[in-house]
Amino acid sequence: MLFGVAAVVVLLIIAVVAWYLIEAYPLGGPGKRVVVEVTQGEGTSQVANSLEQHGVVGSALALRLSFLVHGSPTIDPGGYVFHTNQSFSTVRSILSHGPDLYEVNVLPGYTVAEVTQAVGAVPGRTGNDFAAVVRSGTVRSSYGTPSSISLEGLLGTGTYQVTVGQSDTVLLTQMVNRFEKQAAAAGVNAASAQALGMTPYQVVIVASIAQKEGYFDRYLGKVSRVVYNRLAAGMHLDMTSTVLYAIGQDGGTVTKADHTLDTPYNTYLNAGLPPTPICIPSPAALQAAISPPAGAWLYFTVVNKSGTTRFAVTYTEQLANEQIAQKNGVG
Repeated sequence: MLFGVAAVVVLLIIAVVAWYLIEAYPLGGPGKRVVVEVTQGEGTSQVANSLEQHGVVGSALALRLSFLVHGSPTIDPGGYVFHTNQSFSTVRSILSHGPDLYEVNVLPGYTVAEVTQAVGAVPGRTGNDFAAVVRSGTVRSSYGTPSSISLEGLLGTGTYQVTVGQSDTVLLTQMVNRFEKQAAAAGVNAASAQALGMTPYQVVIVASIAQKEGYFDRYLGKVSRVVYNRLAAGMHLDMTSTVLYAIGQDGGTVTKADHTLDTPYNTYLNAGLPPTPICIPSPAALQAAISPPAGAWLYFTVVNKSGTTRFAVTYTEQLANEQIAQKNGVG
């Protein structure tokens, strides 16, 4: 009887050890790449469960046993690059070395300078290095101009996953490629731009102005139409946003002195469009600039603190809207 019980216990131990070894050293080798995000406050048990859910390991329980036997690694919050079907020793090594993937968020309305700051905030990177690559002209956009290496306005919006060791050139190329996909999806091309009397690059400039001046998606098309109408009428654009760009300011008002600044971005003094976009336009702004609604508007103004904007055909209408804005404490 005792022999039989002992035999069962031995068999169970052998089965558990075999199960553990199979989980610790899975057959077939690593599979596809996966990213596991560890949030602040997560413990080893939660991380083990997440790794099982992503297919990195077959059993969270077995991995936790591994931590008990070999020691639990210090797990910092951040992104980790794994592959499915990985060994426990590899998993422990990856976790112990800390995050190897970070996110860079590029928002509509960002300038290249702001993107540079976001990249520079990633551990192990500097904004100066990224800026040097931007200025070098190594990466070009098909929506740019042959005479300029500026990438202002030509980087795609959205989130980028940046791995440790990834070069700034690779990251910048991803941003340029994403913009080109976004612009193409919005319908910005040579033919559609020509229909507006523009080049694709000029349409991007208009979209960037609409992004800053219209702000809300519902106004982007009308602001774009105002820009085209003023150009067609031979008027100066008189856009606050272009002057603010020249002085490195995001939002706010411009002074009388600012109106006299000697810069090609001063659309109060200079006719036509500014030489480059003034920010990164969203896909919605690109679509609005290439397909603006029909209308004779020449003016617009924000009339209340919630951002409601009124558009006008005549200057008399504009003055009436400005009075409404003043009554509402705007402007």
